[in-house]
Amino acid sequence: MSGRTEEFEGGCLCGAVRFIAHGTPKGVYWCHCQSCRKHTGAPVSVFVAFDREAYTVTRGEIAKFDSTPGKTRRGFCATCGTTLTCESLPSLALTHFHVGAFDRAAQLAPTKQYFVEERLPWLHTGDS
Repeated sequence: MSGRTEEFEGGCLCGAVRFIAHGTPKGVYWCHCQSCRKHTGAPVSVFVAFDREAYTVTRGEIAKFDSTPGKTRRGFCATCGTTLTCESLPSLALTHFHVGAFDRAAQLAPTKQYFVEERLPWLHTGDS
């Protein structure tokens, strides 16, 4: 065993924001909530959760917006608008990155689903 920590790099579309996450993700999952659909413009989101201490922004800054004040804070690139993160308030213990922001997104397959009651009826995520 090498003792080497896994690293996952990513960033926004224009390259103004770059980040690196270290270690094993706390989870990778589909989110079907309407708030995520509005934030991304997509029918469903896939998130990768890391402890707040497990990532570093290496270039630029993630702009923040409290989409549900006191409950949910969303992060994006202020230059190109790329959707980057979602954090639960007030704890900020985990940061959920949108899987598409990672350079090696194919390695981060979702294993769970949240807010399935809000799932669009025509959406198929491979589970049925």
